[in-house]
Amino acid sequence: MSENLIIALSKGRILKETLPLLEIAGIAPLEDVTSSRKLIFDTTKENIKMIILRATDVPSYVQYGAADIGVTGKDVLMEHGAEGLYEPLDLKIAKCRLMTAAKKGAVSPSGRIKVATKFVNLAKTYYASQGIQTDIIKLYGAMELAPLLGLADEIVDIVDTGNTLKANGLEPREMIHADISTRLVVNRASMKIKHAEIQPIIDQLATAVK
Repeated sequence: MSENLIIALSKGRILKETLPLLEIAGIAPLEDVTSSRKLIFDTTKENIKMIILRATDVPSYVQYGAADIGVTGKDVLMEHGAEGLYEPLDLKIAKCRLMTAAKKGAVSPSGRIKVATKFVNLAKTYYASQGIQTDIIKLYGAMELAPLLGLADEIVDIVDTGNTLKANGLEPREMIHADISTRLVVNRASMKIKHAEIQPIIDQLATAVK
């Protein structure tokens, strides 16, 4: 562990919604993180650095101690597994649902189905719980194309408004997890060693999200 406190933030929508919360806690980057090519940023707190990562990488950085604190989606945490992570706070931002979806009006095959998703573990667990045999195809984006081009019968993906599905001729089907939001995670060793620095941040963020 470095002497600095390292906070790992997720790129994209989560980043935009996290920065105002951190600012309430007195932590803000000294430059515009959305336009800079840098990956490590100084902040208004001399001993706190920010790093900007893909949401899927945040749990690994925190789990293995490269970062002390992380901000990422509950969907990512469920897919990654939360071993070695302490999850003290729901930041209640970037809310969405994890659902299955298929071409509008399409009839699900009676036998084995093909499912495209980046949430391989969650998809396997869900379909197994339904007694449905699947071939899981891992994709990293543009899930909506898979049913349209015959790559998959269904997809498992994050749904916010459902507009992207609708625009591509798909419809949501089954709910897998209804309550996906952004969570604060802390490395368990850091929580013990740097408790005096970390606990006030958790407390201030908890006040900010009420």
